[in-house]
Amino acid sequence: MTPATRTPSPGGRSIDPRIWQRRLSIQRSRGRRRLRWILAAVIGVAAVIGVVALLHTPLFSARVVTVTGSHPHTSEAAIVAASGLSHRPAMISLDTDAVAARVEALPFIATARVRRHWPDGVEIAVTERVPAVQMAGPGTSWSVLDDQGRTLQVAPSPVPGLRALVVKTPTGVVTPSPVGGSLPAGASGGLLVSRTLPPAFVGQVDSVAVAPDGTVSLVVDSGITVLLGTATDLTAKYEDVATLIAHAALHATSTIDVTVPQSPTVSG
Repeated sequence: MTPATRTPSPGGRSIDPRIWQRRLSIQRSRGRRRLRWILAAVIGVAAVIGVVALLHTPLFSARVVTVTGSHPHTSEAAIVAASGLSHRPAMISLDTDAVAARVEALPFIATARVRRHWPDGVEIAVTERVPAVQMAGPGTSWSVLDDQGRTLQVAPSPVPGLRALVVKTPTGVVTPSPVGGSLPAGASGGLLVSRTLPPAFVGQVDSVAVAPDGTVSLVVDSGITVLLGTATDLTAKYEDVATLIAHAALHATSTIDVTVPQSPTVSG
């Protein structure tokens, strides 16, 4: 049998042909694996680019906008217009927080929650602010506010069923802010009283007034004036008022003073 011819190695030494062939086979196998990895990476990148491009086509744009929740004072068209979705942006790039913020800038909208519904739907769930008080102004108009002092709308005349809020300062009467704005801090006592009035006589209160020193008073529909003092210990003060209205001999010129809780007085 003829012995195998040895093949010179790169270092000048002879090597068995079988070992040489094995090494060549291993190198080719490694090369094929590298090529497969490179092809897989290229295909993966191409697939990602294709998916991103597809998600930016009209097929995956915000074409269907649905408004849910109770919003009697704000039309659906106004909500959609404020959302900025009328130009049908791509779903993938939709900033739901920014959309919600734009909707919440509407005067009556308290909260807005935005959700994607793939492939082309967006839901805007809203809650509205509730009218709580009204203030005279601007001019001969009346401004409707919620219980936090935010101006919701301007009406040509007083709105039936809403009590009036009057806030006085050393320099005059505070005028309501424009629609979407809020009252200054000096109105906080009157707003607190307005939103915490107990069911026992909340419907009887015609107006809430804040004096320049921050004390609060009420006028009820019978003409009785109630002096609450500062907006503190309100539960005890309300109990005093309810007891006197129910049991004391009062008339339209009476004044109930509960500035000192549990030590009420009646005058007039």
